[in-house]
Amino acid sequence: MAPHPVVQAIIDLSAGAVGGAACVFSGQPLDTAKVKMQTFPTLYRGFTHCFTSTYRQVGLRGLYQGTTPALVANIAENSVLFMSYGFCQEVVRTLTGAASGEPLSDLQKACAGSVASIFSSLVLCPTELVKCRLQAMHEMAATGKIAIAANQSTVFGVCRSIWANEGLPGFFRGLVSTIAREVPGYFCFFGGYELSRSAFADYYACSKEDIGVAPVVFSGGFGGACLWLVVYPMDCVKSRIQVMSMSGGQVSTGFTRTLMDIMRTEGVRALYSGLTPTMLRTFPANGALFLGYEASRKFMMERFDR
Repeated sequence: MAPHPVVQAIIDLSAGAVGGAACVFSGQPLDTAKVKMQTFPTLYRGFTHCFTSTYRQVGLRGLYQGTTPALVANIAENSVLFMSYGFCQEVVRTLTGAASGEPLSDLQKACAGSVASIFSSLVLCPTELVKCRLQAMHEMAATGKIAIAANQSTVFGVCRSIWANEGLPGFFRGLVSTIAREVPGYFCFFGGYELSRSAFADYYACSKEDIGVAPVVFSGGFGGACLWLVVYPMDCVKSRIQVMSMSGGQVSTGFTRTLMDIMRTEGVRALYSGLTPTMLRTFPANGALFLGYEASRKFMMERFDR
């Protein structure tokens, strides 16, 4: 018996939260390196230089800078994302004339994930803004763009600074570029994940739910790789907008303006700065995300069926 839509939404939301937490703990140091390289592409010679420099300057704590807002961001984003994903799948069924609960094709699931990402962007943008600013704060101070007060290098300090200087709209700086990244990105994300699961299910001659742990982890990583290879330049622009606005400057006022400024002054290569740690991170982080989601969702569905 299928659970009530409200119960199903709660299960999807809870499973998304578990997956989001697993994603952060498995990939935060590499995400920190990614943000630093995106916002200061000329400051580091490469991923290894960025990683070791951060460790020498601040220690292990520096590699986990921004973990608290990253946890909030990922738990909030993935809770809303997977809950919306369930709703959007029902919308796709309605539009295609399919019965409720009927299996969708991989393409239809990719479309549902793409639409669901619009809703998750609204909760992701403010929390990711704080995370990015914390991660790049050392470089902003080192290059003379800001002066860090003792109480500004914390989550509360960053939030208070944004509220004092920019008000509520300041928390949504980079929202357009976040949505521009998420919509095509999550089409590739869910599409790659479902295609990979289908391939494993065909190979093992079983259902997608019975392919095992390793195939689920690989499929999650494959979906993440598909996402980042497509949307990485847009993510770079988003990080640049969110971090550079910390100095109070108005050089970059929007997605298109920032994109053109980067291409004109730094070249196309700057849009891919930090891609190496991102691709290294995507398999463990997104593998953990989907493993946490699928395992917790299956557990809760079994408890409901009892």
